[in-house]
Amino acid sequence: MSDRRRQKAAEDGERSLIGPPSGHAGESLLGRDASTPFFVYLLAFFSALGGFLFGYDTGVVSGAMLLLKKEMHLSALWQELLVSSTVGAAALSALSGGFLNGWLGRRICILLASLVFSVGGVVLGVAQIKEVLLVGRVIVGLGIGIASMTVPVYIAEVSPPHLRGQLVTMNSLFITGGQFVASVVDGAFSYMSHDGWRYMMGLSVLPAALQFFGFICLPESPRWLLQKGRSQEARQVLGRIRGGRDIEEEYDAIRGSIEEEARDGGSGGVVILRMLSYGPTRRALVVGCGLQMFQQLSGINTVMYYSATILQMAGVRGDKQAIWLAAATSATNFVFTLVGVWLVERVGRRKLTLGSLLGTGLSLALLAVGFLLSAQNSPAVTLHPVDARNSTCRLYGSCELCMLDPDCGFCYLENGTSVFDSSCLPVDPASTDSAAWGRCSNRTEESTSPYWAYNHCPTPYSWVVLLGLILYLASFAPGMGTMPWTVNSEIYPLWARSTGNACSAGVNWIFNVLVSLTFLHVAEYLTYYGAFFMYAGLAVVGLLFVLCCLPETKGLQLEDIENLFTRQLCSCGGLPANDSRHVHYVRVKGNNYLHSDNDASDVD
Repeated sequence: MSDRRRQKAAEDGERSLIGPPSGHAGESLLGRDASTPFFVYLLAFFSALGGFLFGYDTGVVSGAMLLLKKEMHLSALWQELLVSSTVGAAALSALSGGFLNGWLGRRICILLASLVFSVGGVVLGVAQIKEVLLVGRVIVGLGIGIASMTVPVYIAEVSPPHLRGQLVTMNSLFITGGQFVASVVDGAFSYMSHDGWRYMMGLSVLPAALQFFGFICLPESPRWLLQKGRSQEARQVLGRIRGGRDIEEEYDAIRGSIEEEARDGGSGGVVILRMLSYGPTRRALVVGCGLQMFQQLSGINTVMYYSATILQMAGVRGDKQAIWLAAATSATNFVFTLVGVWLVERVGRRKLTLGSLLGTGLSLALLAVGFLLSAQNSPAVTLHPVDARNSTCRLYGSCELCMLDPDCGFCYLENGTSVFDSSCLPVDPASTDSAAWGRCSNRTEESTSPYWAYNHCPTPYSWVVLLGLILYLASFAPGMGTMPWTVNSEIYPLWARSTGNACSAGVNWIFNVLVSLTFLHVAEYLTYYGAFFMYAGLAVVGLLFVLCCLPETKGLQLEDIENLFTRQLCSCGGLPANDSRHVHYVRVKGNNYLHSDNDASDVD
């Protein structure tokens, strides 16, 4: 395809102009000093409501589950089903979202996602049986998948280059904001022991309806309109989002990119196969999917899931306390995501991602050290009551060994910092909140009643783990929490953008499921500290991947970013934005096309 590009360009009298350093790229099209129309921020806000719903619906379930499992007598299997069904549905709809985006457009897909969110919220709010709850969670998952890959693409395509990183990152900010609001709502309704979960889950209808009615009046992406041949409508939309400034150069750049792909036969065939057969898009897909994979392999969902256990290790007991402190964890995540929004256009995507992965690896190592110290100082089992069922729990001599068996829990009395009269008992099959038999099977609120610990051990080293948790969120949120979505919205050419984002979002959800389902098994074989050391090692591998493969895209026009991937994959990361030159195509008279030698076609 690269040879055909040269020949066609020469025939049409195109030439490549070596532009200014890409740290300033795009200023000829849209000056940095020119005021950005309020309409662009309005578009970004209503789009990012999809991210808010994403965060709310994934975050609200943890608090709602504390009430649901008691009211509907949910077994551990049903609790896992209600959580994992949403993630599985999101993975499937994200993979199909590329086709929907190309067929229906970004605007219709966002409207569809908000409608699906609304229906799912209503179903969850009125559910009377657990089977209906499962249907509602699947419906919500379908909306999450569509929104997760559509919203970043839409925001990227309507944003001016100098604000694109901030506005796309705003979607991630809204995701963490949704998680924070969900935890606050969980806390507020946790005092309603009956039907409180209905309000928690049903309130998602409000932002979904706001987005739906808001987007009815908002335009389609001008790039998608041009791709579909609706040039006049595209020109009108582009003029509207650029505040009436001269749009001819930007319009011509977008149109030229689309025409070039059409001349090269880019409008036919299966898109994913064309992406894999063309070097630059293949490399971009490897980078985009790699970023999403390492986001999950860095353990974010495990850490967020395990935050409640970390708080229990620190001595927090009671559902209401745990819910409110989980809200503080979500608030920390939100605040540091806001830091990422501020930094993305100042330090660039590449540096922000590298710094984030470095901090993530170090903080995961600190978390592992905290769990290691807790394991080495684990309370001993001092009581061995007769077990009529002859379970394996009676064989364990310490809390740490007891915790590694998912069928066992630790029952103990506490006097200040000392633990005594402790035993390892089988967990109740109906609920992990109590033992199957014995003194911890029917606990009271009296001060002399024993404590029941599942998945954690009492320890004086909880402060190390808490510090690791805070540093982890502070490191992960600004970079790896946001950049995979931001970078994926930028690095694909228009013809491949929907499919590329669908594939990368699908990879994100697939590894989300993989990490979530394997964590307890990994912890059982490697111990908890071994699992977190493993995640720290994977974060280091991700750091090396980004160092070698991720180029800087700050300030570049979307149509110019493809040129960053004409080099071999492992050399793409060697092009800092403020040092490299970029190629921008403009149509001129004459046959002075400058041939490029950077058309390597293999992923190295």
